[in-house]
Amino acid sequence: MIPLEDLIPYINNSRTHSEEQVNQIASSIKEFGFLNPVIIDEDNGLIAGHGRVMAAKKLGMEEVPFVRAEGLTEAQKKAYVIADNQLALNAGWDLDKLKLEVDNLIELDFDTDLLGFSDDFISDLLDDDEYLEASENTSTIKEYFGIPPFTVINAREGSWQERKRFWLKKGIESELGRDANTFNISEWMKEKGKTGGDTNQSIFDPVLCEIMYKWFSKEGAVILDPFAGGSVRGVVASICNRFYIGNDISEKQIKENRRQSENICVESKFPPVWTIGDSKNICSLTDSVQADMMFSCPPYYNLEIYSDDANDISNMSYDDFLFSYRKIISECFLLLKENSFAVWVIGDVRCKQGNYINFLGDTISAFIDAGFRYYNEAVYVGCIGSASLRASRPMKTSRKLCKVHQNILVFVKGDANSAAKKCGDIEINISEELTNTYGEGN
Repeated sequence: MIPLEDLIPYINNSRTHSEEQVNQIASSIKEFGFLNPVIIDEDNGLIAGHGRVMAAKKLGMEEVPFVRAEGLTEAQKKAYVIADNQLALNAGWDLDKLKLEVDNLIELDFDTDLLGFSDDFISDLLDDDEYLEASENTSTIKEYFGIPPFTVINAREGSWQERKRFWLKKGIESELGRDANTFNISEWMKEKGKTGGDTNQSIFDPVLCEIMYKWFSKEGAVILDPFAGGSVRGVVASICNRFYIGNDISEKQIKENRRQSENICVESKFPPVWTIGDSKNICSLTDSVQADMMFSCPPYYNLEIYSDDANDISNMSYDDFLFSYRKIISECFLLLKENSFAVWVIGDVRCKQGNYINFLGDTISAFIDAGFRYYNEAVYVGCIGSASLRASRPMKTSRKLCKVHQNILVFVKGDANSAAKKCGDIEINISEELTNTYGEGN
């Protein structure tokens, strides 16, 4: 190693380094380390590595690795300064192999900007105009995928809320079928004496449901839902041309789901099916259906109490809850076809002492132990709603942050690339598809 201040740049170096290139070199050093030493002569004169030295200074490094070239004549030094740069430029690329390598790096979520190529070159290499367009324009990504496929999914945007109103106009009332007085009520609501309609019943977002179906399954796919409280997931699956089979322990809830389906999905070729019973027995309850996708939103432990049934896991201690929960996930694994995705929408909850119980971590462990691979995660950011009313006091008294998000966990059974191919191309035109098929607001 040699201190940067001891290096003497070659005054007649004809190789130029733009600010953009120096930034690229700096990013490369941060990612890979300083793997290519600079070359210096007996007097610490820099023969090769001027760009790397500039990048090292930008990164705040104080020393760099070096190789000392001894015994070169002045002519050889001058020639090597030029040859070191030009000889690399004379190399070519096997474009087929390069394309394969870049494709693999993209699959591995590697930042291809670190390779040093321009977006235009990568776009031409992949023969994919969408790469260049999407890299420059988030709105273009929406056209391809419905929403940007980022790890933060923002449900606060106007277009999302407009789409949600479109769905709700169809008559979805997912809150019906629940006994409101069995739900936990927030401390603020208790103090204000609010009950009934002011309970914190969770309503599944139909737009999120639509997006997940179209990302992780294809038309005609069989969707399995072991926690089928609420009508949303079944109705949306039906209208999106997916077979849906959901199971729930609440007979009252399932009867309400079926009633709504009969009104909303009357024209659908894919009417949703709901069964009633303990999902620990879901294999027998669904006649061992073979599913193409698993999609659900389980009880968040005891955050909401869904029924007074002793077998309802929202009534159990956490240890008993987790035992039954893991059993249900394992049973569903047996029903899911090889090379298929499972999408789970959950949030963590607090124990009586106010600490999170790590429900997310326990869920991930349950899926992995069942045989799944943990593949994707995202944060679903919902509307603020009454959060502004609920946030102040907990923050002042106990420094608790008000939760306005949920977690989307994606698992895969088998090989993810094969599962993606089975889903087919993602084709979402949120503004037109369902309007043309069923009519606005029907």
